[in-house]
Amino acid sequence: MAEAEGGAADRVEVREQRRRRIRDLVVAGGFVRAADLADDFDVSLMTVHRDLDFLQSQGWLRKVRGGATALPSAQFHGSVAERMTAMAQTKQRLARAAARLLVPGQTVLLDDSTTCLHLTRELTERTPLTVLTNSLPAITALAKAPGVSLIALGGAYFPAYDAFMGLHTADSVAAFRADVLFMSTTAVTRGRCYHTSPETVQVKRAMMAAATRRVLLADHTKFTRDGLYALAPLTDFDVVVVDDGLAREEVRAMRARGTEVMVVERG
Repeated sequence: MAEAEGGAADRVEVREQRRRRIRDLVVAGGFVRAADLADDFDVSLMTVHRDLDFLQSQGWLRKVRGGATALPSAQFHGSVAERMTAMAQTKQRLARAAARLLVPGQTVLLDDSTTCLHLTRELTERTPLTVLTNSLPAITALAKAPGVSLIALGGAYFPAYDAFMGLHTADSVAAFRADVLFMSTTAVTRGRCYHTSPETVQVKRAMMAAATRRVLLADHTKFTRDGLYALAPLTDFDVVVVDDGLAREEVRAMRARGTEVMVVERG
């Protein structure tokens, strides 16, 4: 009996190691072929598809014909590594501009976006602040920041997002009231924000309901993307912070709908 249990444990470990390796391969290369994975790991194509299904459910990749990709789409937000490097300097400029909207003493909500992760570096200039966030990197960055009272929003941990998401996180948010929310979005289409997972939408809607003032940070590439799940119209935000790469017609359209738009120029 003990030997059988040991064999089962070994099989689970082999499966987990294989999935970690597949995850690393698709994140590093951007695309993997299912047939190549089956050959490399000496497993059946059906086993590979089960692995890809599992990794897709965790947000690590998106299955496509013949394999899987780590590139963003309407149904996939892109890997953490891809999002961290995408438009990094522009995101820094947006975060620096958004920080000027803060007043010492406020209670601040931060979402799990990489744009708002840049904002954590600006907060120490506006202390004292109380900060609530579901982003593990933001929690780590602010844990020892002087003048910041940190509240971590728990729930189910999603490794591919490096954040806590889902029902329990949304319930945790509802227990608080914040002066201001800073958040980003995966895509903006026809004046509405979209995301690629229902768990993300669930938490961000709870954050919007818990904040007196809502600030959206969105670099111009977000206006060229699609998302599967609708979050909210831009008119639900008090301020939208964008960079000057966004077409002037888009800025005029937002303002015409009554949205305050802050355009951040290149330094």
